[in-house]
Amino acid sequence: MSIQGIIGRKVGMTQVFLPDGKAVPVTVVEAGPCVVVQRKTAGKDGYDAAQIGLVEARKVRGTTKPMEGHFAKAGLPPCRVLREVPVAAGSEAKVGDRVSADLFAEGEKVTIIGVSKGKGFQGVVKRHHFRGGAATHGSMFHRAPGSIGASAFPSRVLKGMRAAGHMGSDRVTVKNLHVVRVEADKNVLLIRGAVPGANGGLVVIRKAAR
Repeated sequence: MSIQGIIGRKVGMTQVFLPDGKAVPVTVVEAGPCVVVQRKTAGKDGYDAAQIGLVEARKVRGTTKPMEGHFAKAGLPPCRVLREVPVAAGSEAKVGDRVSADLFAEGEKVTIIGVSKGKGFQGVVKRHHFRGGAATHGSMFHRAPGSIGASAFPSRVLKGMRAAGHMGSDRVTVKNLHVVRVEADKNVLLIRGAVPGANGGLVVIRKAAR
């Protein structure tokens, strides 16, 4: 089928023991099952890709009429979560194909895309790792950002100035994580290391490009 990715949901972290007895930290990801909803080709769309939908047990509510038409054209029930993943050139993947965790093999490297945890409004010390001022008696400069520009020229704050603001909730891509174990019957992948996002968050797992 040569589809290069799957939609998953982060469950949490644990540890597993390798055959040599070494304990390694892993993230448990519930990967799929997914179904191909739309196939994009280089001839028609300019690139090769597949739009896949996450198959969930709960009923999908509030589907708009355009989305109902989109799924009716594919002959599939509506999916709440849709993502686009690359496919190999010349792939035979077609609408209705099932994508499951057995797409990956133990020891394989993967790229994971998710949304980082939201931290709300944060100051420059937490958000940008500013050092801050002295903590001694009499100091009135502890966690303030300091100068944000000159007064006479350019008389404005330059773009890109690091300042306090909203932190987190960013799209994060982590490359070259190792698949430690594949439990295809449970639609579960155990991936070595940390995966972006909170428990229960959606992620896209793709085969590593390199």
